[in-house]
Amino acid sequence: MPNFLNQLPLDGLKMISFCPICNEHHKLIEAKILEEKNNNHLIYLKCKKCNSSIVSLVAADGFGINSVGLVVDLTAEDVLKFKNSPVINSDDVILTHQFLEESKTKGNVKL
Repeated sequence: MPNFLNQLPLDGLKMISFCPICNEHHKLIEAKILEEKNNNHLIYLKCKKCNSSIVSLVAADGFGINSVGLVVDLTAEDVLKFKNSPVINSDDVILTHQFLEESKTKGNVKL
């Protein structure tokens, strides 16, 4: 495991030592630190048993360690590719919906 992971309190280690999908423990969990900045770590975890992936942001400060994780269907490369993409706003969603409706009406897309 990366060095900084050894510095986490036991509760922090529990969070990244088992798969939340199949409950497999650390022996089959692959961890990659994708980015480190100002004591914040973007971590990619992959379970070798069920192939589930988790992206986690672990932030350490004077008050302790905070983390948030999401189960995703992305590869580590996908996370790096999309992490700096422009934010999708409500106008983007409306335009996409309109495009799909028009395409459906024209017979170009079946929903």
